[in-house]
Amino acid sequence: MHPWKRMDPYVVLSICNMKLRNYFSSLEALCEDENIDPKTVEAMLQAIGYTYNPQHNQFIASQ
Repeated sequence: MHPWKRMDPYVVLSICNMKLRNYFSSLEALCEDENIDPKTVEAMLQAIGYTYNPQHNQFIASQ
């Protein structure tokens, strides 16, 4: 099991947005490096009201 699956989703949100901002040009690139399915990450963060915005390359609060 990937460690992110055991973490608080708000911690995962913070990690993802920091890595997207500083190291990766897309969610797919981040997930490939972390060896986790992007759909898994998106589902985790959608559950707390965040969706990935590829234009901004970050997870933002859903409207």
